[in-house]
Amino acid sequence: MSSVDSQQRVLSGMRPTGKLHLGHYHGVLKNWVKLQHEFECFFFVADWHALTTNYDDPSGIEQSVWDMVIDWLAAGVNPGSSTMFIQSQVPEHAELHLLLSMITPLGWLERVPTFKDQQEKLREKDLATYGFLGYPLLQSADILVYRAGKVPVGADQVSHVEITREIARRFNHIYGREPGFEEQAEGAIVKMGKKNAKLYRNLKRRYQEEGDMDALETARALLKEQQNISLGDRERLYGYIEGGGKVILPEPQPLLTPESKLPGLDGQKMSKSYNNYIGLREEPDSVAQKVRTMQTDPQRVRRTDAGEPEKCPVWGMHKIYSDADTQEWVQNGCRSAGIGCLDCKKPLIDAIVEEQRPLHERAREYEGNPDLVHSILQEGREHARDAARDTLEEVRAAMGLHYR
Repeated sequence: MSSVDSQQRVLSGMRPTGKLHLGHYHGVLKNWVKLQHEFECFFFVADWHALTTNYDDPSGIEQSVWDMVIDWLAAGVNPGSSTMFIQSQVPEHAELHLLLSMITPLGWLERVPTFKDQQEKLREKDLATYGFLGYPLLQSADILVYRAGKVPVGADQVSHVEITREIARRFNHIYGREPGFEEQAEGAIVKMGKKNAKLYRNLKRRYQEEGDMDALETARALLKEQQNISLGDRERLYGYIEGGGKVILPEPQPLLTPESKLPGLDGQKMSKSYNNYIGLREEPDSVAQKVRTMQTDPQRVRRTDAGEPEKCPVWGMHKIYSDADTQEWVQNGCRSAGIGCLDCKKPLIDAIVEEQRPLHERAREYEGNPDLVHSILQEGREHARDAARDTLEEVRAAMGLHYR
């Protein structure tokens, strides 16, 4: 797996928190459904990560896993277009986490912004544990074990990808300099033939002396096209042009995803902890009840009072669910008191229920057939393990743990 090939591989996961809500659907799952048709995608249930903060009460994890996976499938994540699996069923994650812990400075883990944020938010829990300190490294292992080049994250999670890049860079620096590296790299250049060898050397000079990023990308593309050099030689030449060693663990890039603009029922971010959510597979009657009782612009005390949509959480949902004509009808009707709040909520209820209809239909297939869900995850596990084993084989060899 070269660093160029890795750019076609995406890795993303979720902690098992049980049934998901519409914020998850608009913020994560719709993006996964799109990505699975553009990249080789690995989507996993991060059950070990759940234990880093809920180690004292793991009783709900198993049921939460099944509920969440059914929501993935209902949302359109397709096991035929992506690999779905449970983290703890691929032990290579843990092995790479252990091996990377040998080279990761403690200070790197302590400075991850979410480490202190989580400690502050979960002050009632005892998080002075090795597992909690090391969870950013476990996240790095999750990514690097598949040599994924792209990781879909929100802006607040970029630091996790950044530490992964630093760890990969440190690993390649320590272990990528195999004995005779430069001689082997020069030998690989010769195998490319005179014309390509000359072009590679020219691109290498332009990148290393002038910092020409276009030259680096051209060189990577050139190497990918070469049929007469081995995979090992190709990886050496990737590292050689960048001035380092052999690229064993490619550095991933954050794939920034837009934050979900769907507000909760009270206008805050939709969250189970705020109890302001609509479930991904909420029953239509329950959806209607929740939307009808949503708070609105506090200035509209009476039906005849004019309101301001920008001060109303219902308007935030209309911006997601309603077309331009409906939005105009809401704005004009609210500001003129031409429509009441229940009138305003009716098309929103209809739009949410209509969006959920195919999700309910897909979910029924899996709810009535748990063996099908298990087989999907089993098949995903095998595919994930095959990819992870390839990485671990190279990592072990680089670290001197390759025994005959």
